[in-house]
Formats: sequence, structure tokens, C-alpha cells
Amino acid sequence: MEQYIMALDQGTTSSRAIIFDGRGAIAGVGQVPFRQHFPQPGWVEHDPDEILSSQLEAMHMAVERGRLSPSQIAGIGITNQRETTVVWDRHTGRPVCNAVVWQCRRTADFCEQLIRDGLSDLIMKKTGLLIDAYFSATKIRWILENVAGARERAEHGDLLFGTVDSWLTWNLTGRHATDPSNACRTMLFDIDRMTWDEDLCGLFGVPMQMLPEVLPNSGLFGPVLSRVPEAAAFAGIPVCGSIGDQQAALLGQGCLSPGEAKNTYGTGCFTLMNGGSSSVRCANGLLTDVAWSVGGRTTYALEGSIFNAGSSIQWLRDELGLISTAHECDVLAESVPDTGGVYVVSAFTGLGAPHWDMRARGAVCGITRGTGKAHLARAVLEGIAYQVKDMLDAMELSTGTPLSVLKVDGGASVSDFMMQFQADILNKPIDRPKLVETTALGAAFLAGLHLGVWNSMDEIRGLRTSERIFEPHMDRAAADRLYAGWKKAVERSRNWAE
Repeated sequence: MEQYIMALDQGTTSSRAIIFDGRGAIAGVGQVPFRQHFPQPGWVEHDPDEILSSQLEAMHMAVERGRLSPSQIAGIGITNQRETTVVWDRHTGRPVCNAVVWQCRRTADFCEQLIRDGLSDLIMKKTGLLIDAYFSATKIRWILENVAGARERAEHGDLLFGTVDSWLTWNLTGRHATDPSNACRTMLFDIDRMTWDEDLCGLFGVPMQMLPEVLPNSGLFGPVLSRVPEAAAFAGIPVCGSIGDQQAALLGQGCLSPGEAKNTYGTGCFTLMNGGSSSVRCANGLLTDVAWSVGGRTTYALEGSIFNAGSSIQWLRDELGLISTAHECDVLAESVPDTGGVYVVSAFTGLGAPHWDMRARGAVCGITRGTGKAHLARAVLEGIAYQVKDMLDAMELSTGTPLSVLKVDGGASVSDFMMQFQADILNKPIDRPKLVETTALGAAFLAGLHLGVWNSMDEIRGLRTSERIFEPHMDRAAADRLYAGWKKAVERSRNWAE
């Protein structure tokens, strides 16, 4: 009988479940959006219960749309928005507050104090990360300091912390666990020793009994239990893979050799390069991640992160009302020959790599009386591509190795206009796969490796096929002029918020 693997792809704006067959083809999909909460400027929250309920609904939807039964699912792999912080009661399962989302800037002041205290080198040496409100450690501290009674309950062992993978795993299996790819994004995990770091936990005031067990990315986390009624139909199915979303896309893209790289165009933009067995720390605003740990071997990755990419298209739709669908952004962008000199820097929650400016804010530069919504739409799409160039330039400078091709995935990668502009501004080919759901596929691969659906990484690599290669065509002098204007616009956005 055909074996199917279900990937739970819990993202920043929606929860999805995607079922794959043994050839890596999609057999069923469910997707359920959930609400975004913005209680103050720069703050972003999610309701953990809504994350869980939307994920369970997506699981049922995928099975129904695939005309399958839960009994045909051999295993489950989880991939998730990283850094987003959930704290809940180990006895009742109730969250103590909303999840503090990776985009949230509420701990920027504390991060700046840590930098002034000279802790940047220590934290980079242990974790591979720069000090930033992006990561989980300062979010946990904020919850313990600002939710009534939380610190006392945590110190008595009554509260648990987890990134979203842990929250789902605990609710599905009853096990409080995570994996190295998520643990390494908390700013509490030593990526060389592959363990939680007692000194860092002390620095951030995080009781270590709150932290989940760290398990290999491919292996048994536990069978689904019927403790949550909506999960009862899936009871007994093993959860046997877990990986952060960006590392999952690196795996799903078949970037299995050192130097191979991908970029995911999602809510944010994330460029990762396979670093092999080396955890070398890099300059130029780049981070070192654990990509995955499989079969006793750890693979590392070099990463650059953009906080707002697809979210800038959502901004055009939801806040400005200039478009009603993402596709309309493409149509508008292609209706004008250029942006008319307009640049949109989507630093809504600060700038990530390589700038790392928590105080930056969004900027629209170069507006004239002739600027229309088509120019803004085009500038938003071009702005995403410019940010990717910022990251890749830093990555090539750090490694000393020019990238030959960039593999792409994520929702906005379906835009032919943006992918062609990306190739032009990078002066590199862009390789878009036939299956752009590479994040979910990476999680499915890990579960399938444990179950023997796939037997090796080489077999996984062979499943990837290209849909289209975008070759650069733009005159280099013209591309350089455009990019120089972008760099001016970025400077205007920096250090804006008080």
C-alpha cells in the first residue's frame, strides 16, 4: 500500500498541512489562515490556541481534499515559523499570554543594553547569532517579567517554553521536545556543544526547567495522542521529523552540499547556504545555524534574514487597499516600464541582515506628483529583490565564493516579474523548482527518512526538478544605477524609531 507523509507547515500567517507520496508529489493540501495581533507599533502576537486549532483543521482538510484516510498517513513531519515564543502551563496546557512573534520588536531596548554591555562576542561565539529582538531569549524574559506571576511559576517548574514546533509537538504527543534547527534560533543554545547553555540561560533569566528536550531532526518524537479531541482521528501516527522552516526549505531544495544556497520568499525573506560540518562564524551581518542533525551528523548553514518581504505585498493589499490579490501586484508592476525613481524599503519591524537595525522603519523614497499605485507596486517587488542582493553580496564577501545559481521557493517566487528582476539585479541565474512547497517537503523528507520511505539524502536530492531558470538580461550599468538608489533609500530608513 502507498505510504504517505504529512507535513505540518505552521507559518506566520497560516497553518498548512501537505500530504506527500513516495515520489515527493503532493497528494493533499489544507491551509487555514489565522489572525495577526498588533497591540502596539512594532509589536506582533499570535494566539497559540488559534495556531493549534488552525493546524488541526488544516490536517483534516488535507486528508479530505486528498480523498485519503488518516490510516494511510505513515508519519508526520513538522516545520514552523522560528523564534516565535510560547509559554504555557505544564499542568493545564494553557498559554500564559499570546505568543510573541519573531517579528516583534518589544525587546529592542534590552537588546541594545546587552550590546552596550559588550556581550555581542560571547553570544556570537556560543550561538552563531547577533543580539537582536528577533530571537527567542529576550521574548521569554519579557513574558516572565511582564505576565503576573509568570516568573515565580517558571522557577517552580510549572511553566514550559517552546517555539511553535514544541507547542505543536506537546499538544499532539505529550512530549516537550524540539530539534537543533529550532533550538539554535533561541539565543540559548550552544551550537558547537549542541546543548542548552547554562550561562546564557542565567544571563536572560530563563529557568532551564522551562526548556524542551532537544532531539535529532529525523527520529521518533512520539505518536499522536487523542488528548486534543480534534487530533483523535490521527491518534497513533508517529511524529518523526521536525525542522525550522528555513532549514526545511534548504533541505527540500536539495541544497545538500557545502556552498549550495536557496532563498525563500515568504512573509520574510531568508537566504541560507549549506555550510557542511563547519560552524564557522561569519562577519557582514550573517548568522550561523544548525541546518539539521541526522544520523549522528550535524550540518550547519550560513543565513541572512529579511523581516518583511511578502508582508510588504500584504501591506499594499490590507492596509493601503491598492490591490485585492497578490497577483494584482504583478499586473500593476508590469503596467509601467519602471518605478519612476520610487523605492520602497519595507523595514516595518526593523532591518535584518546585513544591516541589523532594530530602529529602522519603512520608507517610501522618490515620490513625485506623477507617482501612481503601479509605481508603488513595482517598487515593493523590486525592494524585495534588492534586499536579497544585500544579503547575497554579504554572503559572497564572507565566504569568498561567488554563488553560481540561487534556488528559490516560497509564495512570492511564483512572480515571474520579480524572479526576472532578481536575476537581473543579482546578475545570476534563478532556479525555480516545479514544486515550490519545499519547506513542507523538507519536513516530510525527515519523517520519511526515519520511516524508510526514502533511504538517503542522495535519493532526496534526485527528487528535485526545475520548472524554470531565469537568466539575467539587464545592462550592468543600469542595474548598478538602480542598486545605488536602493542603498540611498535604505540609509533614509535607518535609525528612525526613538
